Amino acid sequence: MAKYLVIVESPSKANTIKKYLGKDYKVMASMGHIVDLPKSQLGVEIENNFKPKYITIRGKGELLTKLKKEAKTASKVYLATDPDREGEAISWHIANSLELDEKAKNRITFNEITKTAVKESLKSAREIDINLVDAQQARRVLDRIVGYQISPLLWRNVKKGLSAGRVQSVVTKLICDREEEIEKFIPVEYWTISASLKKGKEKFEAKFFSDKKGKLDISSEAEADNILKVIEKSDFVVSEVKNAIKERHPAAPFTTSTLQQEASRKLGFVTKRTMSVAQGLYEGVEIKGHGSVGLITYMRTDSLRISHEAGVAAKAYLTQNFDKEYIPSYMPQYKTKKNAQDAHEAIRPTDVFLTPAIVKDSLKPEQYKLYKLIWERFVASQMTSAVYDTSNAVIDAGGYVFKASGSRIKFAGFTKIYEEGTDEAKDKESKLPELIEGETLEVKEIEPKQNFTAPPSRYTEASLIKAMEENGVGRPSTYAPTLSTILDRGYVIKEQKSLKPTDLGKIVNEKMVKHFEEIVDIDFTAKMENDLDSVEEGRSWTDIMAEFYKGFEESLKAAENGMEKVTIEDEESDVVCEKCGRKMVIKQGRFGKFLACPGFPACRNTKTIAKETGVNCPKCGGMILEKKSQKGKKYYGCENNPTCDFMLWGEPQKEKCPKCGSILEKGSFRGPKKIKCTNKDCDYERGATKK
Repeated sequence: MAKYLVIVESPSKANTIKKYLGKDYKVMASMGHIVDLPKSQLGVEIENNFKPKYITIRGKGELLTKLKKEAKTASKVYLATDPDREGEAISWHIANSLELDEKAKNRITFNEITKTAVKESLKSAREIDINLVDAQQARRVLDRIVGYQISPLLWRNVKKGLSAGRVQSVVTKLICDREEEIEKFIPVEYWTISASLKKGKEKFEAKFFSDKKGKLDISSEAEADNILKVIEKSDFVVSEVKNAIKERHPAAPFTTSTLQQEASRKLGFVTKRTMSVAQGLYEGVEIKGHGSVGLITYMRTDSLRISHEAGVAAKAYLTQNFDKEYIPSYMPQYKTKKNAQDAHEAIRPTDVFLTPAIVKDSLKPEQYKLYKLIWERFVASQMTSAVYDTSNAVIDAGGYVFKASGSRIKFAGFTKIYEEGTDEAKDKESKLPELIEGETLEVKEIEPKQNFTAPPSRYTEASLIKAMEENGVGRPSTYAPTLSTILDRGYVIKEQKSLKPTDLGKIVNEKMVKHFEEIVDIDFTAKMENDLDSVEEGRSWTDIMAEFYKGFEESLKAAENGMEKVTIEDEESDVVCEKCGRKMVIKQGRFGKFLACPGFPACRNTKTIAKETGVNCPKCGGMILEKKSQKGKKYYGCENNPTCDFMLWGEPQKEKCPKCGSILEKGSFRGPKKIKCTNKDCDYERGATKK
């Protein structure tokens, strides 16, 4: 019988830890929280100093009995839940449920699941940190009070099944505010003038900048014509040339926020998927020749710090695989922002020598992609800067100023491995010819162009997370669940990668802004986050709750009497429900609009709203329709489904295959987009843009 019992949250984490501990240790998983606030009631005694009423989670009774049985026979119990507030609270609940001594040094934490880290944690077991527990408890109680007391008002006055939340309501407001900016935006005309210039055989482009007095904006065609009359008769003379060498430094290792943003940009992962895959990489994956290995450090962090050992290992890897010019003489360190918790390191590989190439065959495709991203970002962060030759020229044309710039990489540095993604399009690298002050350039073409100012872009998941982080709304652990919630509730939908508020989202936001101004105020929310963080330093969480509830209770009473009722009518369609004969209505779901029977709950029939492609099904002759799966992924299927099972992931083309006459489909079948034949026996394919 095992001498020691180690309790973690998940089976995969348990499997990884088991191999590091001997036969004297039994490792069991609690499967997350074992107790929580009840779902059927508020579960908080507000008059009793906000005391939470915890109950055993339904379905966890049998597991709890097993844990108690093992704990009684073990000489010591170690609580090895995740190294954050949530993990500390789970350990505290387990300790209470198993009737362990609260003062016992049985809490162990590790930032990475490696043999060294796990063994060291056993040597430095500590008491449960009640301040960390209270910090989690404060958030849980606060979120419960806000959600459970505002939501019923929305049910009564807007629609059943709605919810409000401390963080989700602020994030919904951010998206609604951006949409309002877009709707109110009035485009302003402006003109640009570009000149295609040539020196010798080298061509380059210069852009209109100003007159002699300074920056000049061209606001009409008439103004552009007046300038063109002058410059078309003038020589383009180089008046100033500046050449310089510039460095570009590598990006810091990932935090939770930057990982979610970069995985969205580069891999197309939604935040929920990113965190799920990262959790698996942290807890452990079976790697051929190595067994179960925790591949990355803890993935919920806002710190940029890395351990000395990790830095030394990175330098050793670089020394073995790169020339010395790529290796800094010092160990790069990155400054963590002011309000960061810094409890854990940045996200990095636990063993830099386990390269993506080595582990690829052992990982699922999504695990490999995310691990590769994390590994490359970390290794690049420990490399030297990239060096560029830059040149900037000022060119005079009849008293008007044109500017041209160019840059070309001189030394790759960290870009040999990795370059950070951006939400904006990058300018192509170009180099100016060797220009000399006073020389006259050959003019190939002068092109005026009418433009209009563009409204601000809608948020993407990446840019929204960035905005949340910059404004102090939520914390690393809440970014992904908050986004999932507002999508699940139908407050926001995704169009391509953009987040757009629905009519329902706008109505709920309007109610929240009018009746709970503080709850949706960004500054108030950021201050509340800082107040909750201060509980970790010993501040009373009940004092914070009492201070908050005083104003909140007043708003609640006013809203109960003053919130106006809004009736949301579902739009009726022409589609008849084949199960009950009613005309189906259009509803809004997480992945956009769909058809539902108005007879719910007696009739639960639903359908996707299909868009015709203009292409007929090769199996039965029906129309191929554009549809969406339950997970929101676009696909193409026959209108006669389920009697006809024809479907494609790629977009069907109206033209037929020139080789066999079958349907062509367009998509990105690994790599650049292309068009290929749907007939498996035909090898016809071509680039998607080629005519």
